[in-house]
Amino acid sequence: MSNTLPQTLAADETPEPEKALDVVEQPAPAPAQPPQPVERPLWMRLSYIFGGLLFFITQGMGMNLVMANIYQLQGEFSGTVAEVAWLSAAYMAPYATFSIALFKVRAQYGLRPFAEVSILLFVVVSCLNLFVTDLHSAIVVRFVSGMAAAPLSSLGFLYILEAFPPSKKFSLGFSIALTGTLLSAPLARLVSPSLLQIDGWNALYSLEIGLALISLALIYVLKVTPPPSAKVIERMDILSYLLFAGGLGCLAVFLTLGRFYWWFETWWLGVLLAVAIALLTVLAFVELPRKNPLLDLRWIFSKTNMHVMGVLLVYRAVSSEQSSTAVSFYQQLGLLNDQTTTLYALVLLATVLGGAACAWLMLTKYVETAHVIALALIATGSFMDSQSTNLTRPEQMYLSQMMIAFGAAMFLPPVMAKGFAGALAKGVPYLVNFITIFLFTQITGSMLMTGLLGSFVTLREKFHSNVLVENILLTNPMVTQRVSQLSSAYSHVISDPVLLNAEGLALLSQQVTKEAYVLAYNDTFLLISVVSALALATLLIHHAWLRIRPLIVRDNVDAVPAQQS
Repeated sequence: MSNTLPQTLAADETPEPEKALDVVEQPAPAPAQPPQPVERPLWMRLSYIFGGLLFFITQGMGMNLVMANIYQLQGEFSGTVAEVAWLSAAYMAPYATFSIALFKVRAQYGLRPFAEVSILLFVVVSCLNLFVTDLHSAIVVRFVSGMAAAPLSSLGFLYILEAFPPSKKFSLGFSIALTGTLLSAPLARLVSPSLLQIDGWNALYSLEIGLALISLALIYVLKVTPPPSAKVIERMDILSYLLFAGGLGCLAVFLTLGRFYWWFETWWLGVLLAVAIALLTVLAFVELPRKNPLLDLRWIFSKTNMHVMGVLLVYRAVSSEQSSTAVSFYQQLGLLNDQTTTLYALVLLATVLGGAACAWLMLTKYVETAHVIALALIATGSFMDSQSTNLTRPEQMYLSQMMIAFGAAMFLPPVMAKGFAGALAKGVPYLVNFITIFLFTQITGSMLMTGLLGSFVTLREKFHSNVLVENILLTNPMVTQRVSQLSSAYSHVISDPVLLNAEGLALLSQQVTKEAYVLAYNDTFLLISVVSALALATLLIHHAWLRIRPLIVRDNVDAVPAQQS
């Protein structure tokens, strides 16, 4: 319009008023509207949700199949428990940090190439498991699998969020996605017994290959909305990532293997911890002066984010009751996965119901109630488990474990939705920093809590063993009778009374150790219950203060004019 008006006036020195008016009042072109989200039919939205859940299960199966069968795989690889635990350490070392690098790769090179290349690599690496012949080759393949599986969790979130409009992404979307991250652990224990009976290690990872191939097809069939790409990778990001990956990887190995080799008895564990601290310290010196850091450490360690990290670590601590402590308790009682299939089927059902209840609460104004319900259920369920004996079987723990699974599914979505929305409000680069917080608290925090609780069990077992042994004297007629009863089972093959008595003492020692472990696990269940109860009390006091504080401030404001008058 600015060019049209001068040209019109130049053609006619005295334009007619109507003509000039027509030129001046010519409407400006409407601004371009941003593209509106595509309204997809219900069946396609369900397909995106199914695809996202499948990605979570595929990635989680690779992580949980070894953890669920660590004792069974000893015979497969002719190794000890500590040696087989290297499989988990090798997987977690790259997985803990690779998602951060992949976030920037996806942002710069586009979502479609990222998804297609990632799933192809995962399929290839999954096939390598079929060529594993010994423990060393399995560890190498597991390390590569940890890197290849890292993109799947990100794709799971993207596909599930794609099924919802923007108004429901942080409520329904996050609830379903975070519930999906909890499904693979009980599923791994449900399917493992049948697969191990078919073909051992090869059968376990044939399942992973099948899931990977289905995921490959879904990625090529279902297209997600690509976010705008931008140049976000800088040269210094490579150095920062290598420092971060090395430091967190060494820390992951230290936390995973510390309780198996014991923290203070193996020199190389100390070296790993020292290297981790050194690399992360150098990372801080590199990142703090940068204008566009890979990790904004000042924002990560701000007051708000420290509160989020504290809440997430509490979640990892209390949810470890089911993911590690209860599992170890069953193994100590001699229960294998095929004897706990019904229990884990109920746990899976409770997890789904808990996720659905949390999704409903997040659509209402009572979203803060989710944490109250979750902590109350976990505290109650853990306290019920702390009354276990050596005669306890999965049937006696159905209710308590379902309560814990229901509570664990309700805990995480509100925290993640709030933190993710806060990071997104500050800009897309801050999503990398929030992903760092989430990974550190959930992956590293999970390994830390599992190691600490396992160590607590060991220390309490030694304590209870000493207490029980002090009361076992051969001068006690009841002890002598018990030794005689235990040794009588071998009387038809051992004729020497000295050897027979020694065998009875050995069997009695095994029973004492078993009882000591049961008491140690009860102490651990009780500790988790107390931590959950304290967290619940702190949460209730915090909510009460948030409601009382405005009343106090209002009373003080009203009191000032009254005093002045």
